[in-house]
Amino acid sequence: MTALDGRRVIVTGARGTIGGHLCAALTGAGARVVGLDLRPVDGVEVPVLGCDLTDPDAVPAAVAAATTRLGGLDLLVNNAGIGGPAPAELPPDEVVRRQLEVNLLAAWRTTAAALPALEAARGRVVFVASRMAVLPLPLAAAYGVSKRALVAYADALRHEVGTHVGVSVVYPSMVASPIHDSTAEAGLSLRGVSRPEPVHGVVAAILRAATARRAPRDVATTVRGRVELALARHAPALADRLVRRTLTGRIAAGDLDGAPLAAGMLRRHRDLTR
Repeated sequence: MTALDGRRVIVTGARGTIGGHLCAALTGAGARVVGLDLRPVDGVEVPVLGCDLTDPDAVPAAVAAATTRLGGLDLLVNNAGIGGPAPAELPPDEVVRRQLEVNLLAAWRTTAAALPALEAARGRVVFVASRMAVLPLPLAAAYGVSKRALVAYADALRHEVGTHVGVSVVYPSMVASPIHDSTAEAGLSLRGVSRPEPVHGVVAAILRAATARRAPRDVATTVRGRVELALARHAPALADRLVRRTLTGRIAAGDLDGAPLAAGMLRRHRDLTR
């Protein structure tokens, strides 16, 4: 990854699973990295500045401090994100609001704060979205909505600044990390619905987006991911049928019986099978 040697990089969510591995890979390739996360870490190789990315007043100052520390900015990776159960049939609550704030608006305001430095360096911004942005799953509406909106933001941004700043979106599937804990605790584990993938594949996809000669528009993290992205775009009805078939199998196996948030969906399914 010689293209990363000496590059100046900000990574949000730097203390998370993907963020930590990404920072290590970037520094290993010779990049200079500053992370942003809720809690600071005065690391030797990767210092992490504390910043609540949902605070509109805190983000510009944190991005400015990171950029000053780096002496400029070549790459911003919007990696910070949270999950949580959120059935679409229920009214939005604090869980929904928080996911929209962190997954969408935080990336938006961080990018806006970083754009002057990125434009000056003819740099790049990479958004870590999710396969659920194109293949939404039931009972996780807030996450899917926030990630689909993030892709829409990236697409609009590309039209506005793409002549000077590369804009890419990476689409991981499920990576083992604490982001899934609250969903599992609610009895809504993604087991059997979303196939786990190794974190190093996600990191490799981000690095490909960062180092390609021209910034790629969309980057899948696996071969299966490329197939799923194509299926979602070109055969959405088929993609819906596959999701429904998988969900029906989980319901028949009783996987969701202990999940109160799935009660409405289970009731409707049982009405059809009587």
